[in-house]
Amino acid sequence: MFDNRASKLFALSLVAAVAACGGGGDAGGAGGGEPAGGGAPVAVANAGTINGTVDFTGTAPANERIDMSAEPTCEAKHPGGPMKETVVASNGKLKNVFVYIKEGLTGTYPAPSETVTVDQVGCHYTPHVIGAVVGQPVAYKNSDGLAHNVKAQPTNNRPFNISQPNNMTSAPQRFASAEIMIPVQCDVHGWMEMYVGVVAHPYFAVSGDDGSFTIGNVPPGTYTLEAWHEKYGLKTGQVTVEPNGTATVTFAYDAAMANAYVPLGKLFDPHRHAEPAPRVVADASATH
Repeated sequence: MFDNRASKLFALSLVAAVAACGGGGDAGGAGGGEPAGGGAPVAVANAGTINGTVDFTGTAPANERIDMSAEPTCEAKHPGGPMKETVVASNGKLKNVFVYIKEGLTGTYPAPSETVTVDQVGCHYTPHVIGAVVGQPVAYKNSDGLAHNVKAQPTNNRPFNISQPNNMTSAPQRFASAEIMIPVQCDVHGWMEMYVGVVAHPYFAVSGDDGSFTIGNVPPGTYTLEAWHEKYGLKTGQVTVEPNGTATVTFAYDAAMANAYVPLGKLFDPHRHAEPAPRVVADASATH
């Protein structure tokens, strides 16, 4: 179970804002694949693009095999056997890394109006990691023909638990505040978990199967990017986006980072000791 702390109104949901709404990224397939969200484009003069790659060195740990024998309908949807998605690394690249512009933007950005749907298929949340713009509506779909629930446990947003009867799609939900990152879980099937990053702008992405990501429609400027992975923690890097230009950045993760501090929503306790300082490694390389 994940801990949680609530301090503001509104519920969590899962969503991606992509190049169509000023940001870009991949929802979990190969980098540059079909986006998982969108909305009206943000008008940006002389906009540029950030293309990135997440590298991985060392031996990736084997992900745990999931025992779905109690849910044969779900088990049948995984011919190779259902596996957790804690670390998905292949060919020296790392998938499911959430990357966003942390510093350097100015102004405010409207939430996209398009509702984004996150599916539950084969007793998995799909995608496993995703982003959200503050205020953007999101719905959760149950495609499994059996009962699920969506339990979000944030720190800066109000936690919620949505019951998901067979083949139901939830009413749209919205985040009220930015937060990196929020764990989401199903109480019915304890192996079902995923994560969402909430930002106040549409400039974020999630690395795909090939470790690549794209953040589009970016205003010219110099930015600090932050990358988050559920097991290997945080990395930072800087890029300069020239007018109508393309900047590139590489984040390098390795197996030795397995004990890194990973920020997540936690239960509020006024007597709790302070959290350990995040292990942030600012060694991303950038060119432009």
